[in-house]
Amino acid sequence: MPEGLEAEIWRTAAETVIGRTITRSWVDDRVAPDHFDDVVTGATIRGARRAGKVVLIDTDGPTIGLHFGMTGRLIVDGRAPIDRLQYASGRDDPDWDRLRLFAHRSDVPVLRLNDPRRLGHVSLDPDVSALGLDMMNVTALRLRAAFAGRLAPIKSVLLDQGVVAGLGNLLADEVLWWSSISPHRPAGALDEEELEELAAAARRRLPIMLRHGGSHTGVLSPSVRAACPPCPRDGSALQRDRIAGRTAVWCARHQH
Repeated sequence: MPEGLEAEIWRTAAETVIGRTITRSWVDDRVAPDHFDDVVTGATIRGARRAGKVVLIDTDGPTIGLHFGMTGRLIVDGRAPIDRLQYASGRDDPDWDRLRLFAHRSDVPVLRLNDPRRLGHVSLDPDVSALGLDMMNVTALRLRAAFAGRLAPIKSVLLDQGVVAGLGNLLADEVLWWSSISPHRPAGALDEEELEELAAAARRRLPIMLRHGGSHTGVLSPSVRAACPPCPRDGSALQRDRIAGRTAVWCARHQH
């Protein structure tokens, strides 16, 4: 957390600053490249894109990469498109700011990256070529090529940003639950029907969760993950396992 849906919410919000010229910036030197202010001052913002979990702010100079880590969030023109992240503090402490971009003469940053744990960072002209297919554009054909020969559990493969860019722990469990696939299954062992189900679940459910507010709005919400109540589909007990060091919540009855 945050995952690709949160990045998409922030990307959309950042579109409101397109056309503005950066007059000055402040950046936490511990999480940003040297001479950041010198490079971005005077650049005009031309666009906002998303690559997996990364928001890319295109200018007529460099592209600014916003990497949110576990607890980073974006504030645009003093307003937070997401008030609070799950598993993170609800405070908005200025001491947690890692980036502030200003335009014109306003003292309110047009973009502010706030991250209490300092696990995120800021980059210039980031290379995102190693990212896999985007979570919103998966197809059975592309998944088959990406999973070919992989013996690792499907849950861990889905979390590999070089395979599917944008999925995190919550979203991976969500699409597996909807597609009735066990998180323990070897990725390369999925048959054509299962690949179709997985791709369809991602294409159908992720836009719904985006409209509802992000990766915490699924069937396997944080409160469900904490309590592990009966499965909403079949009433059997949900399970909580560790797969490759990450928590997986799933239903052993309908996920095979």
